[in-house]
Amino acid sequence: MYREQYPQRRLPVGFRPFLYLLAVVMVGLVVRQIYFTGPPDRFDPDAEPRAITPRGNLAEDEQSTIELFRQASPSVVHITNLERARHRLTMRIMDIPKGTGSGIIWDNQGYVVTNYHVIEGGSSYRVTLADHTTYEAIPVGGIADKDLAVLRIVDYPEDKLRPVPIGTSNDLQVGQKVFAIGNPFGLDQTLTTGVISGLDREIKSVTNVPIRGVIQTDAAINPGNSGGALLDSAGRLIGMNTAIYSPTKASAGIGFAVPVNIINRLVPLIIKNKQPERAGLGVYPLEARISRLILRNERVGKGVLFRDIRPGSAAETAGLRPTRYYTGGKYRLGDVLLAIDDETVDEPGDLSTILGARAPGDRVTLKVLRDGRRMEVPVVLQVLSQR
Repeated sequence: MYREQYPQRRLPVGFRPFLYLLAVVMVGLVVRQIYFTGPPDRFDPDAEPRAITPRGNLAEDEQSTIELFRQASPSVVHITNLERARHRLTMRIMDIPKGTGSGIIWDNQGYVVTNYHVIEGGSSYRVTLADHTTYEAIPVGGIADKDLAVLRIVDYPEDKLRPVPIGTSNDLQVGQKVFAIGNPFGLDQTLTTGVISGLDREIKSVTNVPIRGVIQTDAAINPGNSGGALLDSAGRLIGMNTAIYSPTKASAGIGFAVPVNIINRLVPLIIKNKQPERAGLGVYPLEARISRLILRNERVGKGVLFRDIRPGSAAETAGLRPTRYYTGGKYRLGDVLLAIDDETVDEPGDLSTILGARAPGDRVTLKVLRDGRRMEVPVVLQVLSQR
């Protein structure tokens, strides 16, 4: 097969060294670019602060929160609980910090309200005001069942004390704004905000007695907040921060506060050195085991039967009927107490707990079962006994 042959062109002999030199120069430029050319200068000697962008006025709700804190924070104090201990080397007796918490200035006579568990077990106490001045304080009294206590500042500075405005807790609504001021983790004058996330909750006091009607909030409450103020948007005290619900002992968005109505009723009694009067019906409930047995036999279910009714009592005035026994083991079933207002009564312990949250003179409605018929009986509670 015939193939056409093309003559090969050769570069001139003098041109080849030029190409070799050009190749070496190109490789050198690439190597220099890679290895010898550094980044741009990192410093600029002409640098200046940037111009500030005008912010404008704070939002209206921010301004109101700032003003609320400015007005209310001086009413909240830091409490240090001290206990007596012996130094291991010198054997000297000294006071060492046992714990810290918060308190609320009650009046300009030096009285400070806090939780019972904040001062429990202490030998002496120190109260630090919002201006960071510290004073010795002495215990006045307390009610462990309500986790409530009162201290009084020694040599109190009347001109520095700003009592907290008092509100009410019987008209609170889920969703309304609240503001918590306290000293979480020892960080004094801390503000957290949130809403009321629940009402009529129940927590246990230091004596394991239920405290009912408690306020639930999602405002962050942490250790050290106990005894601090829970305020409404008007800056009024509506509760005292008392407990948190958290497996880690830090805020999980569920905090509890004792309602101000309980505080406002009991604190004056503590200051007067008077034990609060307990509300009662004037009844003697049957033992829980016997009551359950009788009700089971009668196919009634849960409730409380009365063994007797005190003459002249609120229960007798309301016409309540006790259970009567006759010879031969027979009995006449009396009224079965099912509920007080909207709170269910399943056993005698419930009766005591519910009445413990009421005061003498309160009007309640008893829901009872009489001769198989449900009925409501209004009662005005009486004084049960002195605490």
